[in-house]
Amino acid sequence: MLTRPGSQRVASGDGILGAIGNTPLVQLKRLFPGASREIFAKLEYVNPSGSMKDRSALRMLQDALDARLIDEHSVIVESSSGNMGIALAQACAYFGLRFICVVDPKVTRHNLAILRAYGAEVEMVEEPDPETGELLPARKRRVAELSRRVPGAHWLNQYANPGNVMSHCDGTMREIAEALGGEVDFVLCPTSTCGTIAGCRRYIVEHELKTRLVAVDAVGSALFGARRAPRRLPGLGSSERGSLFDPAWADVVVHVSDAECVAGCRRLLAREAILAGGSSGGGVAALAKLRERIPPEARCVLILPDRGDRYLDTIYADDWVRRELGSVPDLAS
Repeated sequence: MLTRPGSQRVASGDGILGAIGNTPLVQLKRLFPGASREIFAKLEYVNPSGSMKDRSALRMLQDALDARLIDEHSVIVESSSGNMGIALAQACAYFGLRFICVVDPKVTRHNLAILRAYGAEVEMVEEPDPETGELLPARKRRVAELSRRVPGAHWLNQYANPGNVMSHCDGTMREIAEALGGEVDFVLCPTSTCGTIAGCRRYIVEHELKTRLVAVDAVGSALFGARRAPRRLPGLGSSERGSLFDPAWADVVVHVSDAECVAGCRRLLAREAILAGGSSGGGVAALAKLRERIPPEARCVLILPDRGDRYLDTIYADDWVRRELGSVPDLAS
């Protein structure tokens, strides 16, 4: 059932992968009561595997197929903290491809269970890189080793693959702009590999939009100049800059802490009944910090990358929050 190079690419109606993209854009009228700004949420967690990574996973696989880099005998190998691994596990299961996902101890039990349910083989990296003390370089080194050792192995490399960028240029940002007639003042974009913000920037430039991009980065991330520090929540920020990173992609950068991400998630749930993941809470926290700098009549879009049921044992568990962050956030403000 593997799609052959030159054949029609996956489209609406082509099985579960045809459901990727065209996610809802909903207006949030309760998130910040009394605000005159229009706030919208791009619900990327509606993608079939539960996150925006479905877009880039499918695009990277299809590009590799079209370029004849992989066939039905290939073994896909990738490093992931969770969502990209799950997205690739689903896509590889659909295409009938063997998939090896390299993870580290920060991956949740819930995500591990999903990976294995899709048939992915999990490689756990236990020790951080000796030079940097970070787990991401160690994961990448394991991927490189597997790529050399496993016959037919192919590393898609989400950290450098242009398909990661184009999936959000042709998909995420295009959909936002078309839904709002091109009248978008701010898009708040959680950052990690930077494929999303790079793709959004490319669309904005190509279509001469006046949209300003807000990079939502984690406190402790190496991306936008903050001092490196431990981070407890996966999916937001990065311990190193990949080749897709360019500081020029962002018009504004907002750093948010783990505690602020938790508070943002819980505000989103309490006020809008949206159960979203940690990076989504980071976007809410960033918007709260920017409120005084955003014009009263501005139209803002929050990209919500994944859903919150994968964080029920962490972000939404009071015991975990108290143990890891010290206290449960107050949502009164």
